[in-house]
Amino acid sequence: MQRGGVSMSEVAIRVANLSKRYRIGLGAYGAFRYKTLRDVLTEVAYAPFRRLRGTSRREVRNPDSEHIWALKDVSLEVQQGEVLGIIGRNGAGKTTLLKILSRVTEPTSGYAEIRGRVGSLLEVGTGFHPELTGRENIYLNGAILGMKRAEIQRKFDEIVGFAELEKFIDTPVKRYSSGMYMRLAFSVAAHLESEILLVDEVLAVGDASFQKKCLGKMGDAAREGRTVLFVSHNMTAVRSLCSNCSLLEGGHLAFSGSVGECIDRYLSEFGGDNPSEVYTESLPRPSVVADTSLRILRVKLDTGNRQAMVRSAQPLVVEMGFRSSRPLADVVFGITVDSVDNIRILDCRSTDTFTPIRELLPGRYSIRCAIEQNILAPGLYRLSVGARCASKGLEYLPHVLTFEVQEVDRYESLWLEVPSGFVRVRSNWSSPEEA
Repeated sequence: MQRGGVSMSEVAIRVANLSKRYRIGLGAYGAFRYKTLRDVLTEVAYAPFRRLRGTSRREVRNPDSEHIWALKDVSLEVQQGEVLGIIGRNGAGKTTLLKILSRVTEPTSGYAEIRGRVGSLLEVGTGFHPELTGRENIYLNGAILGMKRAEIQRKFDEIVGFAELEKFIDTPVKRYSSGMYMRLAFSVAAHLESEILLVDEVLAVGDASFQKKCLGKMGDAAREGRTVLFVSHNMTAVRSLCSNCSLLEGGHLAFSGSVGECIDRYLSEFGGDNPSEVYTESLPRPSVVADTSLRILRVKLDTGNRQAMVRSAQPLVVEMGFRSSRPLADVVFGITVDSVDNIRILDCRSTDTFTPIRELLPGRYSIRCAIEQNILAPGLYRLSVGARCASKGLEYLPHVLTFEVQEVDRYESLWLEVPSGFVRVRSNWSSPEEA
């Protein structure tokens, strides 16, 4: 039997009209709440009066208002050996979908058909028993996957070495830090012999070195022909690892197809949450800035559209609109760019181009800073702006705008890795010459 020219045997995951509804809030049909003896006696005492009124809280409540659809009529197919990226905003239903596929929760309606062993890494420590040691949890997870003890033993040293937990492997995992939990959980999911790997935001925990190892391991899994579902907010990682991509919006499947087109559609919505232009009059100022004679009123990242996204080949251009309420002398403007981990990447000042502004009369102005060669590596960054007068601060707006740098070209390499480091420059290489 074939569907759309693809053999049924080639489909690793089939999702049909999948929906999941959760109950929210408190009340007669809401989340369970423990009752005290006083609660019970109070309900008994007031029950006759509620009957006399002829109405009850149960009758006037709207059951639909106590439920939310985390997924609604989602249908998709994932082929064997495909690496599918799943992207979307927080609350779009990404994690719910993976929980259903990994059998952590049941769907309200529809079904999901899976062909092959599933290794999943959803939340930190999902599937681990806190009282068991790391060693015992490795064997437990393997047994859940249906693996024999000999299979697990063959992979055991590789799992522990990857997680870098040799000293703690016989310690109960309830004593692990979140980073240790994550390292072991990912290592187990990635190394045990499962045909399908479900990964949810593995890059959210762990240091840069571990994140790089995770990406490399998922790249290995893709080359080995394993099926991978990869949920992430890291668009660079999705571009590098995934062969196709699906976008979830409000529990619905909004798009499924090529990675580039899917990410572009997502980023068009992303710009709504992180606009390229911010008006700052209502924003709080740090207490260290006491002088109010200069105010930056507007900060704009000039991207050519309303998205706070810069292509790696474009210059980084920041425009500031400001107001001076009195004459000022020796004014210097500056911008800084930090990583999302608050690591300072760039510090640019107007004195790079001209001397401090000797005299700035009262009025409204705008000023632009352009970094002609955008040397930032793909990723998320935070922009701060400020101004000084002589030796004192006039204005400072930390992290006033968040933006993303997106890769234009996809550089093929001998290994599948996201470029490391925050700054990337073009380098000139000579052709090999016989020595």
